[in-house]
Amino acid sequence: MSGAPGAHLLKLFPGPPDEVAVAGTWLAHRLHAQGGAGAPFVYASFVASLDGRIALRDPATGESRLPLALTSENDLRLFLELQAQADCLVTSAGYLRDLAAGRLDDVLQVGTPDLAQWRVANGLTPQPAVVVVSAGLDFPLPASLVLNAQRLLVATTAAAPAGKVARLRARGVPVIVAGTGDTVEGAPLARELGRRGYRSLYLLAGPRLFEAMLRDGMLARLYLTTTHRLLGGAHFQTMIGGAAGGAELGDAGRLRLAELYYDAGPPDGTGQWFAQYDAMLHDVIR
Repeated sequence: MSGAPGAHLLKLFPGPPDEVAVAGTWLAHRLHAQGGAGAPFVYASFVASLDGRIALRDPATGESRLPLALTSENDLRLFLELQAQADCLVTSAGYLRDLAAGRLDDVLQVGTPDLAQWRVANGLTPQPAVVVVSAGLDFPLPASLVLNAQRLLVATTAAAPAGKVARLRARGVPVIVAGTGDTVEGAPLARELGRRGYRSLYLLAGPRLFEAMLRDGMLARLYLTTTHRLLGGAHFQTMIGGAAGGAELGDAGRLRLAELYYDAGPPDGTGQWFAQYDAMLHDVIR
């Protein structure tokens, strides 16, 4: 899980072109130190095909899956480096249900020795806190959170079932109300987590919360892996999940390329781009 031994990337932007090691590429960004008191640094990552698919969906069950054809060992290493820099991982109830059903792997812990050591050396807790975003509060809690002594919080809306909110709070789980409608809103969630001392928030909650953070100007950075393959298919997910009634993003969709790397080999010889984009609306609001 540490990337292919001795693996390198070709850094294309900013130039001049240069060969760099995969290990340490995203760690060098020091995302844990980018946020401040009350203003956390919010970032997300996706892996996508050339035709924009981040997942394919089974029309019969509604379940989505990340095609293995999009993934690679080097992409996994870079994902783990982003995970290691988070004060807090923001995930969804859907992910926890898929995890309990065995459809997805548990990515809520920093699991490689070198990255665990990096966290300790950089003043972070051994494991990040976890925020579960859910309007209906219908999800199982994985045993791994207790085993790794991770702080758990739940983010929901004012319309959430009162009884479920009360039961969570009775168990000592902080419940954040971040939104008045049917979905959790980006700005109130980010600001409340910032008030609680979390400086770096890594979004693992999927397209809907990603879009909400983007629209609210809370998203600071997007890391995008593009696998050089066309997937096709009629049932799929893209990075934009249809929040705000599917309205156009406008200025919220403006991103600036900051870094670009090329991996010529995996997967299956197709190659991948690894790109870092900064959200321009975030800079204006900040």
